[in-house]
Amino acid sequence: MAGSMALRRFVEKGRKIVGVGLNYRQLAKEFNMSLPNEPLIFLKPTSCYLEEGNGALIRAPPGCKGLYYEVELGIVIGKKGFKIPAASAMDHGGGYALALDMTSVDLLLPLQKIGHPWAIAKAFDTALPIGKFIDKAEIPDPHNLRMWLELNGELKQDANTSDFVFKVPEMISHITRYMTLDEGDLILTGSPPNIHPVNEGDVITCGIGDKYKMAFDVGPHL
Repeated sequence: MAGSMALRRFVEKGRKIVGVGLNYRQLAKEFNMSLPNEPLIFLKPTSCYLEEGNGALIRAPPGCKGLYYEVELGIVIGKKGFKIPAASAMDHGGGYALALDMTSVDLLLPLQKIGHPWAIAKAFDTALPIGKFIDKAEIPDPHNLRMWLELNGELKQDANTSDFVFKVPEMISHITRYMTLDEGDLILTGSPPNIHPVNEGDVITCGIGDKYKMAFDVGPHL
């Protein structure tokens, strides 16, 4: 219980956010892409975090003309580890969080095409709206969760984590082959299909099943 209490402020305690891309089979199918042979990893800084309340607004980066949402299950690391075997990886999970991986697709695609780093498309301030910490005891099976998102009240994303290409232990084990995961760090487990752009004034509501949800308004550019 003491560990769980400490993790309730993982947004302040964690040192990094590790994203796993293309981790839903249906997303790969939607984009006519082959499934990856190993988790596709990218990083977001903790300055991306945006918590609900106090007029929090999602804001696109300068020059962005295509800001897209991606609802994701976040894994909050509860115990530091390096080169963690998949068999014991779940012992290092402290809990979960509902997350939105906001992406400036119009900035990302040209950079990807020429092989340049594309961090700016995912690393801007407000690029990670985040929900409250969920103790791992409340989610006994992270591989059977409904993930959904509504835009202005219209259902857009609706999938189940059973569609993961790589399960949570595989993600943790792979990431820690290369970097230490610290207590409070967050892993983003990938987006379901049906990703669409948002505009100023839109309202994004998303959730994990019926129990956990959050809502954010889209504001003007940074």
